[in-house]
Order: sequence, then structure tokens, then C-alpha cells
Amino acid sequence: MLFWILLVHLVRQSGLNQGHPDLVSRAQTDVSCDCTINTCRTLFDIVWGCLVTIFACTWVALHQNVPDPQLGWHALLLRKLQMMAVMILAPEAIVAFACRQLISALWISKEFTISKTHGFFCTMGGFVMPEGHPVADARQFPAYISAIRDVNEADIMDHSKGDALAKSVAFGQALWFMTQCLIRITHSLPITQLEVATLAFAILSAFIRLLWWWKPLDVQRPIMVARSNAEFDPLQAENPTTTTYKADLLDNFFGLLTGGYVKYSPVSSTSVPSFYSTEVVSSDFPTLAALFFTGTIFGGIHCVAWRTLFPSAAEMWIWRMGSLVITGYPVLALLLGLGVEILRVREDILVAFFFFGLVVYLICRTILVVLSFTTLRALPPSIFVDVDWNKYFPHL
Repeated sequence: MLFWILLVHLVRQSGLNQGHPDLVSRAQTDVSCDCTINTCRTLFDIVWGCLVTIFACTWVALHQNVPDPQLGWHALLLRKLQMMAVMILAPEAIVAFACRQLISALWISKEFTISKTHGFFCTMGGFVMPEGHPVADARQFPAYISAIRDVNEADIMDHSKGDALAKSVAFGQALWFMTQCLIRITHSLPITQLEVATLAFAILSAFIRLLWWWKPLDVQRPIMVARSNAEFDPLQAENPTTTTYKADLLDNFFGLLTGGYVKYSPVSSTSVPSFYSTEVVSSDFPTLAALFFTGTIFGGIHCVAWRTLFPSAAEMWIWRMGSLVITGYPVLALLLGLGVEILRVREDILVAFFFFGLVVYLICRTILVVLSFTTLRALPPSIFVDVDWNKYFPHL
């Protein structure tokens, strides 16, 4: 409720008129910049600030599972770019994935009395048996927990490409961008559609960073652990001969949304899938709640640009409709999902709605990304007026 009250306030303050039917006449009476170094910003400043923030929200914020050690640098780069594409088109799905991994890591940490970093390393495929297969299934942990406890937490973090300082710097970049946008809105200074879209990324990346705070970043090599002589690995007993498993696009898609890989077993592969997380709880409610809640927030932030200036009326209405779709779809999906249990809605109706809505959602997300850049071609003079930061941080 507080979020929607704040959102309504921001929408009212984010623009000075309803839409933008005549940009030329509007620009003639708009607040202009006097072109001094302290009160002006350029188009390059706007685009560069947004791109740096988006990079921090995608490349730096994404904590991948441990890849196959045999992958080359080009395959690792492609794997990273694929996750970035998912982050750009559906960042709330990454939030749900991070939430699922956090739940698993906390359960593993409590159940086997190890650190949260150990718990994340287990669920991301960081520990492997001498044969090279991941120890990533909850049924395997009792057989390897003694060796896992012997691994020092500092040794795990030594494999990480980022520490608390690096994560704090990236988090600070996103926080600084959010502060700039909010200050401009409260001072009735307009912001571009690109800044609104970047603001949405920055806020959701904050959720992701917090959920993955104890997860090592970009680990390239797993740590080998030996099985205890007193225990046995039930998965190895079920799979005496194994073949390499490679998750295809469809597997990764369903794995991202549900966390389940029906055909996957750790002892049939040398790494875990990109969106794999150890299954430790039977209920998906926390993950789905994170998905729908952050999805609504992400779409709602795009509604902040409801009254900002657009080069044409058509682009204005396309943005508005796209914003409403990505805001309302998570709510409708949640209500329909509840209807399956409460109102006895047929599951095939739910599945049809889900896939049709997902296609429409991705189309709207793509259009909003494109509009974020195309609307930069015609900006009013007030866009280039910068905030007078001396009011907040007076120099001596």
C-alpha cells in the first residue's frame, strides 16, 4: 500500500503536462538551462549515466552458478550475455531465482551447521565429487558434509571475483542514480524515459544484491570434496553409469520460473544448469511472491513516465499501454493462480493464460526498451537542467 501511495505521488510530480502533443510549442515555454557547468547536463551525461547503472545492475549484479570447467572463454561470455538478456527483459525472474537460492542456502546452512557462504556454494554447484560431478542435491549432502565443513569460508571467497567492497561500490552506483532521479522528480524537473527504465533496473538490482549478498561472484572453478567412508551417495547408487547432461533452452526457461529440472541429476553432469537451485522446500510460495511482487514494482516504476514528455502522442500511448501490461500481468497471474485453488479454475486455462500473457509481456518489455532510446531524439530544454547539489552538499 505504501508503495502505491509513493508511486501515485511520483506520477503526479514526474511531469508538467498530460502527454506531449506539441513538443515544439512546449519547448519554447519550458524551463531552460543557462549552460553553466553547475546547472547543465548533456545528452551524453544522461545516456552515459544510464548505461553505467544498467551495466552495474546486470553484469556486476548477476551471480552465476559455477560453470562447466571445460567451457572456453567465448562460451562463458555467451552464458553471461544470455543471463544479462534475461535480466533486461524480465529482471523480476532473476529476483525470484535469487530468492529461491537464498531460501535453499539458508536451509542448508541451518540443517548442516555451515556458513551461509557454504550454503550458497552448495546450491550453485561449487562442490564436486572426485569424479567431477556436482554435489548439489540435498540427498547428497550427508555423504559429503564432513569434507564441506573442512573447506574454509575464506577459501570459498578466494574463488569469488568480488568481495563486500566491490558489491558495495556497485550497490552505491545504483543508489546514487536512484537519488538523482528522486531529487529531480521532487523538484519538478523532468526525467527521460531511459532514466525511468534505468531507475526500475536499479531498484530491482538492489533486491538481487541483497538476496545474493553471501553468494560468491563469478566462480569459474569448483572445489573437490571427498565422500565420507561412513556414508554413501544415494544418487550414485541410482546412477551407476552416467552421461553428460546439458540443459537446453526449454529446460533453462522452466528452471528459471519454477526451479525444477525434471531430467537433471547432478551425477549426470559436470556442472549445474544456469538457473539451478537445490530443492529443499515443497512450497514455491516465497519464490512466486517475490516474482509477482517485484514484477508489479518494476512495471509500476515505468508508470512514473506516464506524464513525461514524448516526441509523439503515439509513443506516449504505446508507453502507457506497455507500462500497464507489465504492471498488471503479475497481479492477474497471481489472482488466476489463486483461482485454481480457491475457485477451482481449470489448470489448462491457467497454462494458456500464462503463456499467452508471457508472450505479450515480453513484447511490451522489448517495446519499452526500444522506446527508452528512441525518445531521446527530441528532448525539451528542461531535461538538461541539472540539480543544484550545492543546496545539499555546500562546498567550503
